Amino acid sequence: MNVPHPARMHDYWLGGGHNFTADRELAEKIIRILPGIEDVSRLNQAFLRRAALFLVSQGIRQFLDIGSGIPTVGNLHEIVQRADPKCRVVYVDSDPVAVAHTELILEHAEGAAVIQADVWDVQGILASEASKTLLDLDKPIGLVAPMMHFLPDSTDPAGILAGYRERIASGSHLVLAHGTTNPNLPELADVIEAYEATRYRLYPRSHADILRLCAGFELVEPGLVGFGDWRPEGPGDSSINPAINGLLYAAVGRKP
Repeated sequence: MNVPHPARMHDYWLGGGHNFTADRELAEKIIRILPGIEDVSRLNQAFLRRAALFLVSQGIRQFLDIGSGIPTVGNLHEIVQRADPKCRVVYVDSDPVAVAHTELILEHAEGAAVIQADVWDVQGILASEASKTLLDLDKPIGLVAPMMHFLPDSTDPAGILAGYRERIASGSHLVLAHGTTNPNLPELADVIEAYEATRYRLYPRSHADILRLCAGFELVEPGLVGFGDWRPEGPGDSSINPAINGLLYAAVGRKP
């Protein structure tokens, strides 16, 4: 709890209460480095809401959120269960503190559970009791991957996503949001350095590299774009700073 955690910093930027002093101090430091960074958390949640509701509109009723951190303000299970109470969500994270927070949040929630596991343990995650109870692998799943930019190339992020893709049914969808190497933000290098205090380094990638993570999924319109530009529904879904709108790339793809 004395070491900042990206998920709790994200929660702080959203105005949530699942954060500690160390998280708030580093979050404020990063705001000073890159004013408007709070918008990244807000736009990311807005994209995930739009993408999740799109999946519900496509008939998806079960979701696997890998690397979920803390289900914070506007969390996935509340979004989809508000659209259809029959929706089920399994969260996955390796951090014990994030999992403990999630367990508290889900204490009175139905149709939602959390697993403590590394995201690359595809077999273990899909064979877990929570997955067996809440997920039917013979039916389409919404695979939500919001944290691949915390995985170095040595872990083979594309291979990890391919492992899930091979196990889930046709008609399943991938929801991906990933940090970019944005040349219009010279402050980004200092932000990346600041994140090293969290023990979770950032590994932003180019558009081409992120597109490779989507291999095997047919991207729906508008493809892989800045998260502020993925089917925005109003002015609150984007930032007045164009560079912020492109700080994460976002996409939704369907497994044929």
